Amino acid sequence: QVQLVESGGGLVQSGGSLRLSCAASGSIVRLNAMGWYRQAPGKQREWVAGVSTSGTTRNYADSVKGRFLISRDDAKNTLFLQMNSLRPEDTAVYYCNAMIRDRTTLKTSPYWGQGTQVTVSS
Repeated sequence: QVQLVESGGGLVQSGGSLRLSCAASGSIVRLNAMGWYRQAPGKQREWVAGVSTSGTTRNYADSVKGRFLISRDDAKNTLFLQMNSLRPEDTAVYYCNAMIRDRTTLKTSPYWGQGTQVTVSS
């Protein structure tokens, strides 16, 4: 069984930084494209950033471009999100998502983590 576990969230003042991690474990053959999403109270979940399977292509939502950096460490099956210059509007639960090829089923499916809370105070 495949699991994604996020960590690194917390409370930070406006202008501060946080680094989120998402560790994948279980019967993994390969991690394909991965990404971060967030959901603020009363709002729909929105895409924040994505990285390709090779790690060479990274894309960002306009709202975080220039402030957030997505990266991956395939040796550790881990996805990161470095968040700088945080703003109160970045407050949300952050979720990682990954397309993972399962060793047991040999199928590639999307998996989600449980989420980590990020709160930015003004």
